[in-house]
Amino acid sequence: MRTLCVVVAVTVAVGCGGHPPIPKRLVVESDLGSWKFRRFQGPLLDIEVWVDGNKAEAYSASYITADAEQRGRIEDKDLVNVFVTGYERSDGVVRATVKLARRLAQDGGYQVEEDKIAGARTLTITGRGEAWVMWPSNQHVVKVGGRGRSDVPTSMVANYVDRYPSQLPGGALEGPLPPGPDDAKPKAAKPEYDSTAPKPDLDHYDPSKVKLPDQQGDAPAATDDAAKPAPAPAPPAKTRKPRRSK
Repeated sequence: MRTLCVVVAVTVAVGCGGHPPIPKRLVVESDLGSWKFRRFQGPLLDIEVWVDGNKAEAYSASYITADAEQRGRIEDKDLVNVFVTGYERSDGVVRATVKLARRLAQDGGYQVEEDKIAGARTLTITGRGEAWVMWPSNQHVVKVGGRGRSDVPTSMVANYVDRYPSQLPGGALEGPLPPGPDDAKPKAAKPEYDSTAPKPDLDHYDPSKVKLPDQQGDAPAATDDAAKPAPAPAPPAKTRKPRRSK
């Protein structure tokens, strides 16, 4: 009876619009419809979307088509790889994903487009004999596709979007960068004015009216009296010769 109650509860949650839980090792290690699970790898040392100060681990899963399994031969079109990177925090994940996509877009070998697949906003990356769909989701980045492909199966993207809803903002490739950890840091407060020891405002001063001391220190300005030429010395007083007596 207890097992039945658990099954009913899970069914109701999914049926009411709930999402399947995130797998313990981030990728789905079972068949997804007609795609057959074949290989798991992880944790991987190569983190593609790097977020400074935010520790991450990546895991991957490989799937093949049922047709390839039956004929016993796998071609590039029969294979799809999924990489999921998990971070300690969500800080900076969306921003780092967008920055990577923009760098790839500037590379002449790749074409990067913002698209909606399975109802989720995603980044489609094609070129150099590979095709991928990527998107950020809270503390994760998901990448689905493979080498030797020209497109990515929508069904595979849909399976992972259910578990990792996309948080990619609209206009990600052209709009302002999403906020990152540095944007959340409070700016240093401006020191209060001290009349006994005023400091010059170096950002707002007129160099034609104000002369700032150089690094070695300027000599004190001459006063008006000091600027005047020194008076000429007085001529020596004439001495009177003594008179001779007759």
